[in-house]
Amino acid sequence: MRRTLIHNAMIVNEGQSIQGSVVIEDGRIAEILTNWKPLSAPCDETIDATGCYLLPGVIDEHVHFRDPGLIYKADILTESRAAAAGGVTSVMDMPNTTPLTITLDGLNAKFDLMNEKCIVNHSCYFGATNTNYTQFDQLDRHRVCGIKLFMGSSTGNMLVDKMNSLLRIFNGTDMLIAAHCEDQEIIQENIEKYKKKYEGADDLPVKEHPNIRSIAACYKSSELAVRLAQIAGARLHLLHVSTAKELKLFSDEPLSEKKITSEACVAHLLYTLSDYSRLGTKIKCNPAVKRKTDRDALRDAVNSGLIDAIATDHAPHLLSEKKGGALKATSGMPMIQFSLVSMLELVDEEVFTLETVVEKMCHAPAQIYGIRNRGYIREGYQADLVLVRPQTPWEVTKDKILSKCGWSPLEGHTFNWKVEKTFANGHLIYHDGEVDDTYRGEELRFDY
Repeated sequence: MRRTLIHNAMIVNEGQSIQGSVVIEDGRIAEILTNWKPLSAPCDETIDATGCYLLPGVIDEHVHFRDPGLIYKADILTESRAAAAGGVTSVMDMPNTTPLTITLDGLNAKFDLMNEKCIVNHSCYFGATNTNYTQFDQLDRHRVCGIKLFMGSSTGNMLVDKMNSLLRIFNGTDMLIAAHCEDQEIIQENIEKYKKKYEGADDLPVKEHPNIRSIAACYKSSELAVRLAQIAGARLHLLHVSTAKELKLFSDEPLSEKKITSEACVAHLLYTLSDYSRLGTKIKCNPAVKRKTDRDALRDAVNSGLIDAIATDHAPHLLSEKKGGALKATSGMPMIQFSLVSMLELVDEEVFTLETVVEKMCHAPAQIYGIRNRGYIREGYQADLVLVRPQTPWEVTKDKILSKCGWSPLEGHTFNWKVEKTFANGHLIYHDGEVDDTYRGEELRFDY
């Protein structure tokens, strides 16, 4: 069998960084060579990784690839190309497509599409509704990453707003429930309030978006989700936490002891209110980017363990759909291609350590979801790996953006870290600006 040696990299894994080499054989990590440990057998290919850092492939637990039904703005092939270019080797796709992934037939059709088109490894969420909780026990828990619950309306309008339904959902499964939490009643009250403030306007300024989808709206819904999960003993993962106030709902105990976990998204770790004047609706998302104090609290929570994972909520729209303000412009942005380098930039700014970035983007998603044999650099694990090189300046230009929508809020930004190579299951899927469009990733498998 063909053996590939990734030679002389700085290996970042499980809380430490150490110089060494890794051997890939038959899609897996065959050997990890540190402290001058010799090869057990010759290799057919050697990749000189001097000056590079070798990380586990990023696991993005929160993406919207828009396929099926919304492929004019994105599809599984284009967005998985962007993922590969960003060092992301595994994704979990959300159910608010057209049709919605809320039936067993729809779920199987989504898996068929992912297997046909996705360059990286993948799974899909099953979307909860007010009535489909009776199907939960028919889901293959080793194949389906979790139940997606919208406790606030967003793209696709899958809002679950009946208390009886929420109780049945939280009590109806031991699978992970991934929740979008914003209180719809508060949001609607805020819309009416700001319509009066801007009386006669047919839209509202985007700067009011965080006042409409407010801290109170986020906290009320998140607090309810946590309370219901505690009563039911359910596994709850709070998605895209965006406020300092919500952090009081979480624990900093070891991840292995938690049944309630939380995620921060790249946009909420990068941007603040002041960025609306520069980027406008390009950074409009649900929940909204909020105050600098919220962003800084989220960053602190990543370091303290209150926030367990970092993801993107990658959500492409056409630029034409981003026109308007707080009411008319669509919410969401494409981030998957630049998520890892964005977090590595925060390492340079001493916000995070390199080991923390790997913990939150690679190890923690694998642990929270129970992903089999991925997320770590361990012998016998799948060879999902990314080589990144520091001090290599490059600018985000339109021709480098691989998402089908063709834009990024980071356009014009210069990064000093560069993704050089991405491997999925030992296969080189990205190198020197080129993606291997012929490769297809594997379905993720989950252990409970």
